[in-house]
Amino acid sequence: MLTVASDIEVLARFGRALADPLRCRVLLALRAAPAHPADLADALGVSRTRLSNHLACLRDCGLVVSVPDGRRTRYELADERLGHALDDLRTAVVAVEGDRTCADAEEKGCC
Repeated sequence: MLTVASDIEVLARFGRALADPLRCRVLLALRAAPAHPADLADALGVSRTRLSNHLACLRDCGLVVSVPDGRRTRYELADERLGHALDDLRTAVVAVEGDRTCADAEEKGCC
């Protein structure tokens, strides 16, 4: 049972990061391999500006880190355990009920 405020804050931060589909795509892409922002933007089919905003959010949440790479910056998951956590969450949700969506979640006040 979670009782420590910091544990709850960490999970809430992780949940906020996962609440956006593009941030989920970024995390899954970085789970596969570190990437430079320009390459990541091209691979995900989004503008570099939009990606930059999401990378900043993920960095602020402590989920990704930027690593100097010559004159460029590479992004990667802050900890390899995050990749395992993403896999575990994805498979747990699919195992529970893979055909469900949260399309009406906002109306119900759960998200």
